[in-house]
Amino acid sequence: MDTAAIKDFQVSARFPSKAILALIALAMFTVFITWRARILEVTLQEQSEEPELVGRLAPAFSATTLDGHTVSLGDFRGQKNVVVTFWASWCGPCRLELAGLTRFYQRNHSDASDFEILAVSIDEDTRNATDFASAQKLNFPVLLDTGQKVADAYGVNSIPTMFIIDKNGTIKYGHTGYEMTQEFQLSRELGIKEKESN
Repeated sequence: MDTAAIKDFQVSARFPSKAILALIALAMFTVFITWRARILEVTLQEQSEEPELVGRLAPAFSATTLDGHTVSLGDFRGQKNVVVTFWASWCGPCRLELAGLTRFYQRNHSDASDFEILAVSIDEDTRNATDFASAQKLNFPVLLDTGQKVADAYGVNSIPTMFIIDKNGTIKYGHTGYEMTQEFQLSRELGIKEKESN
Protein backbone atom coordinates (compact mmCIF):
# COMPACT_ATOMS: atom_id res chain seq x y z
CA MET A 1 0.00 0.00 0.00
CA ASP A 2 1.50 3.36 -0.95
CA THR A 3 1.63 6.44 1.30
CA ALA A 4 -1.23 8.27 -0.48
CA ALA A 5 -3.53 5.27 -0.07
CA ILE A 6 -2.67 5.02 3.63
CA LYS A 7 -3.51 8.75 4.12
CA ASP A 8 -6.82 8.33 2.27
CA PHE A 9 -7.66 5.35 4.49
CA GLN A 10 -6.79 7.32 7.66
CA VAL A 11 -8.96 10.30 6.58
CA SER A 12 -11.94 8.05 5.78
CA ALA A 13 -11.47 6.17 9.07
CA ARG A 14 -11.52 9.45 11.03
CA PHE A 15 -14.59 10.85 9.28
CA PRO A 16 -17.09 8.54 10.97
CA SER A 17 -15.70 9.38 14.41
CA LYS A 18 -16.06 13.13 13.66
CA ALA A 19 -19.62 12.56 12.51
CA ILE A 20 -20.37 10.58 15.65
CA LEU A 21 -18.88 13.32 17.82
CA ALA A 22 -20.96 15.93 15.99
CA LEU A 23 -24.13 13.88 16.55
CA ILE A 24 -23.31 13.46 20.23
CA ALA A 25 -22.69 17.22 20.56
CA LEU A 26 -25.99 17.94 18.80
CA ALA A 27 -27.86 15.53 21.08
CA MET A 28 -26.29 17.09 24.18
CA PHE A 29 -27.19 20.58 22.96
CA THR A 30 -30.79 19.48 22.32
CA VAL A 31 -31.07 18.00 25.82
CA PHE A 32 -29.60 21.19 27.31
CA ILE A 33 -32.01 23.47 25.41
CA THR A 34 -35.00 21.30 26.38
CA TRP A 35 -33.90 21.34 30.02
CA ARG A 36 -33.46 25.16 30.00
CA ALA A 37 -36.87 25.64 28.36
CA ARG A 38 -38.49 23.48 31.03
CA ILE A 39 -36.81 25.45 33.82
CA LEU A 40 -38.00 28.71 32.23
CA GLU A 41 -41.54 27.34 31.93
CA VAL A 42 -41.62 26.25 35.58
CA THR A 43 -40.15 29.61 36.68
CA LEU A 44 -42.75 31.56 34.73
CA GLN A 45 -45.54 29.42 36.19
CA GLU A 46 -44.23 30.03 39.70
CA GLN A 47 -43.82 33.75 39.08
CA SER A 48 -47.34 34.14 37.76
CA GLU A 49 -48.84 32.61 40.89
CA GLU A 50 -50.94 34.78 43.13
CA PRO A 51 -49.17 35.72 46.38
CA GLU A 52 -50.57 34.16 49.56
CA LEU A 53 -51.59 37.49 51.09
CA VAL A 54 -54.37 38.15 48.57
CA GLY A 55 -57.67 38.42 50.43
CA ARG A 56 -55.97 39.25 53.74
CA LEU A 57 -55.39 42.49 55.60
CA ALA A 58 -52.24 44.17 54.29
CA PRO A 59 -49.34 44.30 56.76
CA ALA A 60 -48.86 47.84 58.05
CA PHE A 61 -45.59 49.56 57.17
CA SER A 62 -43.79 52.88 57.16
CA ALA A 63 -40.83 53.70 54.96
CA THR A 64 -38.75 56.70 53.93
CA THR A 65 -39.12 58.20 50.47
CA LEU A 66 -36.19 59.28 48.31
CA ASP A 67 -36.70 62.88 49.47
CA GLY A 68 -36.64 61.92 53.15
CA HIS A 69 -40.35 61.90 54.01
CA THR A 70 -41.98 59.02 55.88
CA VAL A 71 -44.95 57.34 54.22
CA SER A 72 -47.17 54.86 56.05
CA LEU A 73 -49.70 52.54 54.49
CA GLY A 74 -52.12 53.74 57.17
CA ASP A 75 -51.98 57.26 55.64
CA PHE A 76 -54.25 56.01 52.87
CA ARG A 77 -56.72 53.94 54.92
CA GLY A 78 -60.30 54.90 54.11
CA GLN A 79 -59.17 57.36 51.44
CA LYS A 80 -57.31 55.67 48.59
CA ASN A 81 -56.58 52.31 47.04
CA VAL A 82 -52.84 51.67 47.09
CA VAL A 83 -50.71 49.88 44.51
CA VAL A 84 -47.53 48.64 46.19
CA THR A 85 -44.81 47.27 43.94
CA PHE A 86 -41.49 45.81 45.07
CA TRP A 87 -38.52 46.34 42.75
CA ALA A 88 -34.76 46.91 42.46
CA SER A 89 -32.65 48.90 40.01
CA TRP A 90 -30.76 45.78 38.83
CA CYS A 91 -33.96 43.87 37.95
CA GLY A 92 -34.76 43.89 34.21
CA PRO A 93 -38.47 42.95 34.51
CA CYS A 94 -38.84 45.64 37.22
CA ARG A 95 -37.65 48.26 34.73
CA LEU A 96 -40.38 47.20 32.30
CA GLU A 97 -43.01 47.26 35.03
CA LEU A 98 -41.98 50.69 36.34
CA ALA A 99 -42.05 52.18 32.83
CA GLY A 100 -45.64 50.95 32.46
CA LEU A 101 -46.57 52.25 35.91
CA THR A 102 -45.11 55.65 35.05
CA ARG A 103 -47.25 55.85 31.89
CA PHE A 104 -50.33 54.65 33.78
CA TYR A 105 -49.80 57.17 36.59
CA GLN A 106 -49.26 60.04 34.16
CA ARG A 107 -52.51 59.26 32.31
CA ASN A 108 -54.72 58.45 35.28
CA HIS A 109 -53.51 60.11 38.47
CA SER A 110 -54.38 63.52 39.88
CA ASP A 111 -54.69 64.96 43.38
CA ALA A 112 -58.36 63.91 43.32
CA SER A 113 -57.60 60.30 42.33
CA ASP A 114 -58.68 57.57 44.70
CA PHE A 115 -55.45 55.58 44.22
CA GLU A 116 -51.76 55.95 44.88
CA ILE A 117 -48.76 53.97 43.68
CA LEU A 118 -45.91 53.23 46.11
CA ALA A 119 -42.77 51.76 44.56
CA VAL A 120 -40.76 50.01 47.27
CA SER A 121 -37.08 49.64 46.35
CA ILE A 122 -35.18 46.75 47.92
CA ASP A 123 -31.83 48.06 46.64
CA GLU A 124 -29.17 47.79 49.35
CA ASP A 125 -27.47 50.94 48.09
CA THR A 126 -29.98 53.80 48.14
CA ARG A 127 -27.96 55.66 45.48
CA ASN A 128 -28.88 52.96 42.96
CA ALA A 129 -32.59 53.48 43.66
CA THR A 130 -32.21 57.27 43.57
CA ASP A 131 -30.24 57.25 40.31
CA PHE A 132 -32.70 54.87 38.65
CA ALA A 133 -35.79 56.80 39.79
CA SER A 134 -34.25 60.04 38.56
CA ALA A 135 -33.13 58.62 35.20
CA GLN A 136 -36.52 56.99 34.56
CA LYS A 137 -38.47 60.02 35.85
CA LEU A 138 -40.62 57.93 38.18
CA ASN A 139 -43.61 60.15 38.97
CA PHE A 140 -44.97 58.36 42.06
CA PRO A 141 -43.53 57.95 45.57
CA VAL A 142 -40.46 55.71 45.76
CA LEU A 143 -39.86 54.16 49.18
CA LEU A 144 -36.62 52.64 50.47
CA ASP A 145 -36.60 49.18 52.03
CA THR A 146 -32.85 48.52 52.31
CA GLY A 147 -33.25 45.95 55.10
CA GLN A 148 -36.16 44.34 53.21
CA LYS A 149 -38.40 44.43 56.29
CA VAL A 150 -41.42 45.52 54.26
CA ALA A 151 -40.68 42.96 51.53
CA ASP A 152 -40.38 40.22 54.17
CA ALA A 153 -43.69 41.26 55.76
CA TYR A 154 -45.33 40.82 52.34
CA GLY A 155 -43.63 37.49 51.65
CA VAL A 156 -41.80 38.83 48.60
CA ASN A 157 -39.45 36.12 47.28
CA SER A 158 -38.87 37.50 43.79
CA ILE A 159 -39.37 40.80 42.03
CA PRO A 160 -41.23 42.53 40.65
CA THR A 161 -44.14 41.74 42.97
CA MET A 162 -47.22 43.94 42.99
CA PHE A 163 -50.15 44.22 45.38
CA ILE A 164 -53.33 46.29 45.16
CA ILE A 165 -54.73 47.20 48.56
CA ASP A 166 -58.28 48.55 48.83
CA LYS A 167 -59.38 51.48 50.98
CA ASN A 168 -60.23 49.11 53.83
CA GLY A 169 -56.66 47.79 53.88
CA THR A 170 -57.38 44.40 52.28
CA ILE A 171 -55.13 43.04 49.55
CA LYS A 172 -57.47 42.42 46.65
CA TYR A 173 -54.89 41.61 43.98
CA GLY A 174 -51.32 40.36 43.85
CA HIS A 175 -48.95 39.29 41.12
CA THR A 176 -45.32 38.19 40.97
CA GLY A 177 -43.32 38.74 37.79
CA TYR A 178 -43.72 41.24 34.97
CA GLU A 179 -47.17 41.23 33.45
CA MET A 180 -47.46 42.66 29.93
CA THR A 181 -51.12 43.52 30.51
CA GLN A 182 -50.44 45.34 33.79
CA GLU A 183 -51.93 48.68 32.73
CA PHE A 184 -55.19 47.02 31.71
CA GLN A 185 -55.13 44.96 34.91
CA LEU A 186 -54.61 48.07 37.04
CA SER A 187 -57.49 49.88 35.34
CA ARG A 188 -59.74 46.91 35.98
CA GLU A 189 -58.70 46.36 39.60
CA LEU A 190 -58.84 50.07 40.47
CA GLY A 191 -62.18 50.52 38.72
CA ILE A 192 -61.04 53.38 36.52
CA LYS A 193 -61.49 54.05 32.86
CA GLU A 194 -58.15 55.01 31.37
CA LYS A 195 -57.94 58.41 29.73
CA GLU A 196 -57.06 58.47 26.07
CA SER A 197 -53.35 59.11 25.51
CA ASN A 198 -52.52 62.14 23.36
